[in-house]
Amino acid sequence: MTVAELRGVGVRFPGGVRALDGIDLVVPTGGIMGLVGESGSGKTTLCRVLAGLMPPDAGQIEVAGREGAGFRRAVQMLLQDAAGSLSPRMRVRRLLMEPILIHGLPRAAAWAEMLALLHRLGLSGDVLDRYPHQLSGGQARRVAVARALILRPALLIADEPTAGLDVSVQGELLNLLLDLQRERGMTCLVASHNLHVVQRISSRMAVMYLGQIVEHGATATLFAAPAHPYTAALLSATPVLDPARRRTRIVLHGDLPSPVSPPSGCRFHTRCFQAQPRCAMEAPQLRPVAGREVRCHFPLTGPAGSATPSGPASS
Repeated sequence: MTVAELRGVGVRFPGGVRALDGIDLVVPTGGIMGLVGESGSGKTTLCRVLAGLMPPDAGQIEVAGREGAGFRRAVQMLLQDAAGSLSPRMRVRRLLMEPILIHGLPRAAAWAEMLALLHRLGLSGDVLDRYPHQLSGGQARRVAVARALILRPALLIADEPTAGLDVSVQGELLNLLLDLQRERGMTCLVASHNLHVVQRISSRMAVMYLGQIVEHGATATLFAAPAHPYTAALLSATPVLDPARRRTRIVLHGDLPSPVSPPSGCRFHTRCFQAQPRCAMEAPQLRPVAGREVRCHFPLTGPAGSATPSGPASS
């Protein structure tokens, strides 16, 4: 079963910026899916479109069997700037009451559940009379989590949930998200730059590059043997303490191309260490390769770390 599906979704910003281009993605029911890629790849835009905060210019989105505005309550999003997502003019008590009133939930029962959620998230009743600027980063994120979970969404989207938090607080928050996901049986989509976080908490993973998904499959499979050269480069840059598990570092030269005028053919060919003439002329499509989907004419086929960079795009 699937909780969400995107078919041919595209988003263009003023100036011709192609933020998303032909996104096809299925989010299975239950568990946690990771979404990774460097800045500018389109992760946040995809999250906002899936949450109904931004309309797509093309394609269709279905969440919990509903399309368009009909899925608003079924999906909730935790924004990257947790404190900024909370109105500075409202105390926490009013901020938490807002979704209860907007969606017409039974006040007494919903508020009792909200207080239980706050306790579960490690927040005392003292925070209710504070303004957002009086909260720490970790407290602001917990308030945002409580406000989202009171609606019992089928899909919870978290955009960089650990950004700006101390390492110890990151661990606590991730453990809470894991526990709540299991207890409530909801599905989570977590967008993050931190590949260690994605590896730890997700069962599936999608890799984005310049507005497209270039690889999608089980997290364990992608970490063990990345098939797309871009995925291999991302994983090779991830610090690993165990020397025996370190990968050969793949250095990508050049900056991310402009989304206003992306390269012809494969969008990654200008930085790819094994690009061939076909890559500059023909755009690859997502296709099944070794238990995952890959957007590449010449996917890597060896075990982890077997990719050998060659040519001017690596060192």
